[in-house]
Amino acid sequence: MNVVFADTAYWLALANPFDRHHSRAVELSASLGAVRLLTTDAVLTEVLNAHSNGGASVRRAAVEMVERILLAPTVQVLPFGREAFRKGLALYRARPDKGYSLTDCWSMVVMRQRRISQALTTDRHFEQEGFIALMRERTDH
Repeated sequence: MNVVFADTAYWLALANPFDRHHSRAVELSASLGAVRLLTTDAVLTEVLNAHSNGGASVRRAAVEMVERILLAPTVQVLPFGREAFRKGLALYRARPDKGYSLTDCWSMVVMRQRRISQALTTDRHFEQEGFIALMRERTDH
């Protein structure tokens, strides 16, 4: 089964019909077919952080979404442990000229380890590391 990495941008766009990438996220979800999604605790932490100031109903919806992701049989969520932190930190250190977040670095390390080439993301940083960012528009810079 094909595995695709699901980044923060994908989960945020999928959850928010007003997100400018929502239609693309929904379209990709439908068109990918039988794939397994891989994501991480750090990505889900970013999703929750993005909703933290939205008020009680937004926070509740975000928690429910993350709980569904954790239970979804087609999604694997990797835990964030000390070894993962060190590997992400090593890439973070190796790219001082880039604007990569530590979460992105860990995501890229995971993708390399598992030989995953495609990411559901709008983040050009993934392309800079040689991955395919499925949600990128040609007008994104």
